Amino acid sequence: MNHSSIDDTVVVGVDGSEPARRALEWAMEYAERIGAPVLAVQAWQVPFTSGAEGMVLSAAEYAAAARQDLEKAVDEVARERPGVYITMLAVEGNSGRTLVERSEHAALLVVGNRGHGALVGAIIGSVGKYCVTHARCPVVVVRGGE
Repeated sequence: MNHSSIDDTVVVGVDGSEPARRALEWAMEYAERIGAPVLAVQAWQVPFTSGAEGMVLSAAEYAAAARQDLEKAVDEVARERPGVYITMLAVEGNSGRTLVERSEHAALLVVGNRGHGALVGAIIGSVGKYCVTHARCPVVVVRGGE
């Protein structure tokens, strides 16, 4: 593994849940302290249902809704830390695998500990567990509210 390819980016999983918001806040605060950029990632999956009655949104509509949710979450948190450079990525795929892939060369991966977003289709607890088990960078799991 070429360690020189590792950058200082802090990758954070966002899904519209309260734990994910806390993770984003933590990631932004940390990034501000060390002068690192943030990549906020929202992975989404179209439910595996068949038949016209099962498909509420098309893939394009899911993508647009995921992007809108991501922008809303980031806008609310980012305004508190205007000095942090943040990039957003809404992508179709399994949440855990997507976060592990996107953080392969990152300095840190941050995830919330549990809860779920309407579009993600995965429980943050299982996503966090997957990330801790498979990520090549350090992983911070931010606890939810008491």
